[in-house]
Amino acid sequence: MTTSAATTTVLGACPHDCPDTCSLVTTVVDGIATKVSGNPAHGHTGGVLCAKVSKYTERSYHEDRVLQPMKRVGPKGSGQFQPVGWDEALADISARLHRIAQTDPQAILPYSYAGTMGLVQGESMDRRFFHQLGASLLDRTICASAGSEALLHTYGGKLGMRVQFFAESRLILIWGSNSIGSNLHFWRYAMEAKRHGAKLVCIDPRKSETADKCHEHLQLLPGTDAALALALMHELIANDWLDHDYIAQHTLGWDALKERALQWPPERAAQVCGIDAAQIRSLARDYGTTERAAIRLNYGMQRARGGGNAVRAVACLPALTGAWRHRAGGLLLSSSSSAPARRGALQMPALLGARQPRTVNMSTIGDALLKPASAEFGPQIAALICYNSNPVAVAPDSAKVVQGFAREDLFTVVLEHFMTDTADYADYVLPATSQLEHWDIHTSYGHTDVLLNRPAIAPLGQARSNAQIFRDLAAQMARYDSAFAAPHFADSDEELCRQAVDPTRIPFEQLLDQGFVAQDLPDAPFAEGGFATPSGKCEFHSAALEAIGINPLPDYLPNHELPTASHPLAMISPPARNFLNSTFVNVRKLRSAEVRPMLEMHPSDAQSREIADGDLVRVFNTRGEHVCHASINGRARPGVVVGLGIWWRKDGPNGTNVNELTHQQLTDIGRAPSFYDCAVQVERMVNADIRHGGIAA
Repeated sequence: MTTSAATTTVLGACPHDCPDTCSLVTTVVDGIATKVSGNPAHGHTGGVLCAKVSKYTERSYHEDRVLQPMKRVGPKGSGQFQPVGWDEALADISARLHRIAQTDPQAILPYSYAGTMGLVQGESMDRRFFHQLGASLLDRTICASAGSEALLHTYGGKLGMRVQFFAESRLILIWGSNSIGSNLHFWRYAMEAKRHGAKLVCIDPRKSETADKCHEHLQLLPGTDAALALALMHELIANDWLDHDYIAQHTLGWDALKERALQWPPERAAQVCGIDAAQIRSLARDYGTTERAAIRLNYGMQRARGGGNAVRAVACLPALTGAWRHRAGGLLLSSSSSAPARRGALQMPALLGARQPRTVNMSTIGDALLKPASAEFGPQIAALICYNSNPVAVAPDSAKVVQGFAREDLFTVVLEHFMTDTADYADYVLPATSQLEHWDIHTSYGHTDVLLNRPAIAPLGQARSNAQIFRDLAAQMARYDSAFAAPHFADSDEELCRQAVDPTRIPFEQLLDQGFVAQDLPDAPFAEGGFATPSGKCEFHSAALEAIGINPLPDYLPNHELPTASHPLAMISPPARNFLNSTFVNVRKLRSAEVRPMLEMHPSDAQSREIADGDLVRVFNTRGEHVCHASINGRARPGVVVGLGIWWRKDGPNGTNVNELTHQQLTDIGRAPSFYDCAVQVERMVNADIRHGGIAA
């Protein structure tokens, strides 16, 4: 921290669901944050921020910021609220939770995800509160659990190569990632490698901005990644581009995997993937004959029925060629298992005692909110406390989600910065602090540093940090249950930061001094094997999966929804470049860059439907319909449409977004949603009578 006269700079960390986890420098003048910049002293940030976070002051000081507690006075979903005091809100909320808990605390459900990735504001005092209460547990699956469990059963955890060494790679496969928009600092390393002669290959159903900058693009059909990976294995075997010693010493299940891969010649995979067999052979040759070959995998590819198997298949490739021997070879999907987080100390699951509450999958919240009480399900959900998430906009099958949130008998509390789609359905909206206003600790899933976020400004209005709100709720609950008066419910945010990480690995004083600490980890984590699996090897065959009735070898599984005559188009819904999930949608500069909700179409699909660029279109299937504008910009492949998300529903021309069309069926591994496994039809709208939602038709 530096100070001159009335100007101060404060070190912090980006809180958002992004692998870069940048170190921030906030400039404060007379108590007002005037600029947020990248920290040049942090190697991974390098003084550079994405276009989204560089606008963070605009978001923090936004005129629509919720800055006092609000109580609903109109129908659910109407957005009609009136201000109330904190004391009144907390007393009423705690009293209602107590009444529900007296019958069955499992009728209370927390709902949160990665609105902040911070260990303190995301998963500390809130967990203590709900564990003490005995509330239902939440299976937090909505983004990454299919890929995460796939890595667990292959490598033993979310582990991989260190991101900075991509700069030394000679071949980089960017698989299921629009890195320019979602992983900017990895892209910097990829560009450095490219300048030194590396070949970049993009594998993605969409011709993304990243694909534009790569040497080659394999534009496969959604959900077919495992077929491509198995065909690459076939070619590695057929041409003996294998590291036999590495396979023998450091893998498990090779004979069985070999037998499966040999069933996938390039011609078979080409037919499934919708690409040329020659592309597969060329990629296999490049991968099998390049010493420093690296794969940057992202979570988009695991959002289909076979997503877990697909991640497992791709994760096997570096072990076949011995790419792990080199620090610039291997694979990175997530590095978060290397983080020295002390989640047990923060969350205190022991507060449950002998109780074993049910677990509700957040990805099927639409169905869960509509289920009556039963012996199988347990009590009907009577109260929902939502924070760090906007499920009405982001959860699949949103017509059902809306129906559930609209229940008059569902008591809903939302901690938020803005009146989101979800906040509109709340009984109380409680004002939460932004990242500039609170303490937090951040690890990363894209690099291996640990960062501290210090508050740069005082909380605006009456905003309180998430941890403070749950401390306050605990104090109110102590009127009914003295267990909530225990000292661990009084730990301050700074104290929670000190509890969050292992002090023998991450000295807190060093975090205070420089804002980040780099872990001392090996450059090439699996050069000599040493995987974190039970066998210590890269497990092609997983006994753990077999024990729960899942195919122990990676395989290709077709999508839940394949195109039909009535719904002939596959739809994927990746994030718009200037949004991050549903965050930043209301930041004017970013919103204006995206213009309006759009559906990218291939010219042939548009022409056959008499749709021109910019036309208003109806996208529909059996679950619902979404109205938006067609974009014929050359990024969609034939047979696939791309609904860029995630706009707030209230901004859609007919009050919907793309999740009106997605379903609640789950992935093969990890119980995750299959957002990109969706079939639709599209038609041009003529003389449509629609609600514009503020968007010009």
